[in-house]
Amino acid sequence: MKFMLIMRATEEAIQASKDTDFEQIIDAMGAYNESMMDAGVLLAGEGLAEAEDGFVVDFDAEEPIVTDGPYGETHELFNGFWIIQTASRAEAAEWASRAPLGPGSKLEVRRVNEWSDFEEFADNEYIQKEAGWREQLGTS
Repeated sequence: MKFMLIMRATEEAIQASKDTDFEQIIDAMGAYNESMMDAGVLLAGEGLAEAEDGFVVDFDAEEPIVTDGPYGETHELFNGFWIIQTASRAEAAEWASRAPLGPGSKLEVRRVNEWSDFEEFADNEYIQKEAGWREQLGTS
């Protein structure tokens, strides 16, 4: 089973990170990532730039509207993610619980859809194409 761990932070967590030596943060995240690599569960993970550098595309209007960031309350944004593959939901929760995050931080954990979720659409042209795309990208 694949899961996405979505890192969220409050103003409290952001302020605490500013009061912590950045190299300490890098070391803690690096050790956490390394432990997941060693266990064979880490598939991907990235930290994200500040919301001020981003933008949102809103599809409420007839034509999509692009708005520069910041574009939401701090608690609505996410700061990074990991994609892990585990044998169970419980194992994913165990790995999420080990993340080196402090007060004001949260990890939202969501299961990533698998092919079995779309079996009833197996004859769909794009479901079939996606299998080829995943193979081409090396993500099957």
